[in-house]
Parts: sequence; C-alpha cells; structure tokens
Amino acid sequence: MLSWDEFHQDEAPAQSKPAPAAYKEPEPAVKEQAAPSYNTAASASDSGPVSDAVKAARESLEHLDPAPGLEELEMGAARIEVDDKRMINCRADLNQLVPFKYDWAWQKYQDGCANHWMPQEVNMTADIALWKSRDGLTDDERRIVMRNLGYFSTADSLVANNLVLAIYRLITNPECRQYILRQAFEEAIHTHAYQYCIESLGMDEAEVFNMYRELPSVANKAAWSLKHTQTLGDPTFNTGTPETDQELLRNLIAFYAVTEGIFFYCGFSQILSMGRRNKMTGVAEQFQYILRDESMHLNFGIDVINQIKLENPHLWTPEFQKEATQMILEGTELEIAYARDTMPRGVLGMNAAMMEEYLHFIANRRLAQLGLKEQYPGAKNPFPWMSEIMDLRKEKNFFETRVIEYQTGGALNWD
Repeated sequence: MLSWDEFHQDEAPAQSKPAPAAYKEPEPAVKEQAAPSYNTAASASDSGPVSDAVKAARESLEHLDPAPGLEELEMGAARIEVDDKRMINCRADLNQLVPFKYDWAWQKYQDGCANHWMPQEVNMTADIALWKSRDGLTDDERRIVMRNLGYFSTADSLVANNLVLAIYRLITNPECRQYILRQAFEEAIHTHAYQYCIESLGMDEAEVFNMYRELPSVANKAAWSLKHTQTLGDPTFNTGTPETDQELLRNLIAFYAVTEGIFFYCGFSQILSMGRRNKMTGVAEQFQYILRDESMHLNFGIDVINQIKLENPHLWTPEFQKEATQMILEGTELEIAYARDTMPRGVLGMNAAMMEEYLHFIANRRLAQLGLKEQYPGAKNPFPWMSEIMDLRKEKNFFETRVIEYQTGGALNWD
C-alpha cells in the first residue's frame, strides 16, 4: 500500500521542519466546554481585517439561543427509548431515527431502495412502431392506453402531494417518515414514467394530462381522492383530538386502501393483459415496475393504519368502522364505472363484468386487511394470471423484454 512518504522522497521528514511562523500549538482540552466565542476584535487580530458582512454574522451568533428550536421536544437531556415512539401525537425527538420501534417500516424503506428503477431503462421502440401503425391496435385497445395514461399521469401526483403536504408532517415516527420520503420519490418516478410513455408515443400531452378534468370516469376518481386531502392540506391542521385523529385515518384509508388499493387495479390489469399479448410491451413493463412499488405502498399504508388503531383503539368506533367500509365501497363503485368506460366491449380477454367481479374480490381484501367485514360474499379472482405478474421474486421480466435482476428486497406479497 502506498504511503504519504513515497510522494516526498526528496524531502526531509515533516517533523524535522520548523513550524510556520503563524502556527500555534492547540490549547489542551478542557473538561468543561465553553460556549464558542465570535469576538470580532480577537478574530481580526488573528486573521486580519474582516468585512462588515462577516462582522454582522459573528455579532448575530453571539446572541444565538438554541432553546427556541428545542423547546417543543419536552425531553431535557434524556435519550430516546423505544417506548417513547408512537405513530401519531408523539412528543419524542423526530430527528432521532434509532432505536427502531417499527422494524417493518425500516425494512420497507430498504426494500424500496433495493427496487430502484428509472423509466429510461425501458426500450419503447416496439411500442412506438405499434402505436403508429394503422392496424397495430384496435380502437378499443387504443382507448385503454389513452384512458389509463390519462388517469395515472396525474393520480400519482395527487398521492405525492398528499404525502408531502399532509402525511409526512402528521406521522410522528422517524422510521415511517423515512419510508414516506422514499415513497414520495417513487411517486415522482411513476409520474415521470407516464410522461415518458406519453412523449415516446407522440400523444397530445395537454390532452392526456388534463383528462382528469375532462372525462367523468377519470375526473370522479381524482375528485374523490382530492376530497380527502383538503382538510389535512391546511398547514394549521394538527392531530391531537379524537376528531382530528380520525380525520387523519380517513385520509390514510382514502389514499392507501382506496386510491392505491382499488383505483389502480382496473388500469393495471388492462395494461398488463396487453403486455401478455405482446402488445405495448414497453408500457406494460413500466406498469409492472410501478405495480411492484405500489404493492409496497399499499402494504405500508395498511400497516400504518392498523398500528394507529392498535395504539388508539378509541378511534376505531363502530361508527367509524361503518364509515371506513363505505369509503371502500364508494371506491369500488367508482372503479367499476371506470371499467365500464374504458371497456364498453370485451377486449384483451376481459370485459366490464369480469372486472366488476375482480374489483369485488379486491374490495374484500382491503376490508379484511383493515379488520372489517367483507361485503361481496363469494367474490373470486377472474384473472389468476395477475398473481403470476405480481410474483416479484422471478428472475425474468414477465414480458421477456429484458432480464431483470430483482433483489431480495422485492420478494413481497401483493394481495
């Protein structure tokens, strides 16, 4: 291994040289740490004249009081204990990541990082040729591609806004916040992916991105999600009462269990079915990666909701459970309406009636995950191939467009 002396073979050892005139031996360490001094006169004599701006900075620091920035912590000098941590309304220092209380949240953060991808990694050449071909896709297939890019291109932005402007501030646990930061970044990647598909295919970007304001089946889903953002988006909103804590729970159920847990399912099934038929394989591959991320978002959100319920059982009243059930059912009805709009006729081996059955099956899963009674007895999954696509442990991309080295962090259960 190289040593520093090899670069100074013609020089005497450094310790034999006299110290520079300006050099001063450091003062011996003292047991008591004194407050730093920013005395302008003393500094000027040591290092020469200083500017007025530097003088002003030093004078300001002379009066720096760290107490105002820490006064809300109510912790004194005590170190964080695991039992100090809570999901909401926690007074412990949120800047201290460890010790972990919710190991599952930290593991999901690590899994998310292991599953990193970027849209430009996907080859869109075949999709572009197929989209531009006069006979490449049927009108019904084009409708599906357009509708889904129209909805998803803004849906993930709505989710990201809710995370950044509301959820992150109100979840008072640092390891969960760490995952929320990762999720927010993934939502940005998803929006990027939809834009990349839209641009690659030469679509009218203004038309597609504004679809959530123009088409009722798309607009209704966006409006339902936005309704549950308004209160928490107010910067003066805070939890701490049963009413405000329940409002946070409503938001979490709306975005994790419904927006990401139901509203995404019709579109994902349609695009992935197209990929299975070797059509629009680049778009389908993008959707598969997004599906992998969304599975983790959903599971994280369900865990957060259930942890809040566990720590605050007084919030999970029979009345609130009835309200949560209705939210799931409203989301299911909206997604069924979206299925009917996007599939007025049978296409890609599916139709609106089959999709309705599938959404009933998904709604039952969401209800069961929240500890609520299933509302669609006997609902089955008419698309068993979706389970194969959701198996994230396979070593090859489902559509065989390129080899994917999934890391072990991606081995998750979806439903």
